[in-house]
Amino acid sequence: MTDSAHVIATAVQAGRRTAADTVEAALSQIATGDSRINAFTLVTAERARKRAEAIDRTLAAGGEAGPLAGVPFAVKNLFDIAGAATIAGSRISAEDAPAQRDATAIRRLEAAGAILVGALNMDEYASGFTTENTHYGATRNPHDPTRLAGGSSGGSAAAVAAGLVPLSLGSDTNGSIRVPSALCGVFGLKPTYGRLSRAGTQIFAESFDHIGPIAGCATDLALAYDAMQGFDATDAVCAPVAPEPVTALAENGIEGLRIALGDGYFASRADERALAVAADVARTLGATRRADLPEAAQGWAASLVITLVEGSSVHLPRLRTRAHDFDPMTRDRFLAGALVPAELYLRAQRARRHYREAALRVFEAIDVLVTPAVPFEAPVIGTDRICVAGESMDPRGALGLFTQPVSVIGLPALVVPIRTGDALPRAVQLVAAPWNEAALFRVARALEIEGVAGAWIKES
Repeated sequence: MTDSAHVIATAVQAGRRTAADTVEAALSQIATGDSRINAFTLVTAERARKRAEAIDRTLAAGGEAGPLAGVPFAVKNLFDIAGAATIAGSRISAEDAPAQRDATAIRRLEAAGAILVGALNMDEYASGFTTENTHYGATRNPHDPTRLAGGSSGGSAAAVAAGLVPLSLGSDTNGSIRVPSALCGVFGLKPTYGRLSRAGTQIFAESFDHIGPIAGCATDLALAYDAMQGFDATDAVCAPVAPEPVTALAENGIEGLRIALGDGYFASRADERALAVAADVARTLGATRRADLPEAAQGWAASLVITLVEGSSVHLPRLRTRAHDFDPMTRDRFLAGALVPAELYLRAQRARRHYREAALRVFEAIDVLVTPAVPFEAPVIGTDRICVAGESMDPRGALGLFTQPVSVIGLPALVVPIRTGDALPRAVQLVAAPWNEAALFRVARALEIEGVAGAWIKES
């Protein structure tokens, strides 16, 4: 679908198109285009048609349908969808009973007029950065199907980048929204930890997991984010903070914002092109200072330990009884996590707290930090090693080098695809202090207006 979510909603609200026609177009696009990238694991066609008919009846009667009226969207397959098993990329959970109700995020988007059309492929139990799923196949990058889409929300990013839907939802533990958004060339938001409700989603690591939107432009991203804001008592970590709508604020420009280019850790672990793109973006924004997050390397290391332990603890019963039904790579990660000594876990948590305090002091002097989103462009599927800055790396781990130090302390971050003229997408990551998502949207929108940023949409 070439139209953005806000264009679709405006047309549906004005009666220039119907929600039913919009849904049929999306379903047709999925039917013809998904075979190339393997983003969808479930298409909820009957549900979508019924929802579209209801919206059209409401509008015909003079009612309001919401700011996302008639907009098709899809979700990572770890979000509960009433009547379907929440498979979370696994063979084991595919045998679970169907969910009784939709996840909070789905219900809130539908309350704003959006229409769910399906569920999307991912790394098993959200453990991975590549969506090379053993059970459901790899999701492929729409810009080159021989390359990775990223993960673990690979289907969510690829579906938007391929023009199958204008909006999707993903989850982000250590970069699982931002990594695939960067590799596929779309906008992706990991909000502040606790900002959006995770109720009705499969949890990977309790103290890390976030949910967030993926979209083809900053305006669509803001509309989806605003629709999902609000306290939810059914999510134990959802913070009781007042919603701060950002859709209008995003148009305020960047005047007064203190923007810095990432230095130190964020200027030494990527290929030259990724670093150059980040520097160019910072110059465009008028950034004259550089900043590092002290001890980011220790934060990255702490994230590895804590994620392994928390992730394995969720799955220990399944590991004991059905180890052979896991993806081998997922199983090995969880088994490794189960063997981490308690003292190491506690040391990692202490390092996390110390690092957070140091990072928050940095954001007393700046509002937005610009870093590369990922260290390199999308690797070829199956790549085992990649050389960056003279160092041989495992791409599956290295893809999170810039996202993990942000996740471990719950900072909001937004990936912005940059128009570079390269064959494959490049992107930057914008990072802010907790609860300052508005600053991220202001910068992302300003880059769009300047023509520097824009989604790489590759229609089938």
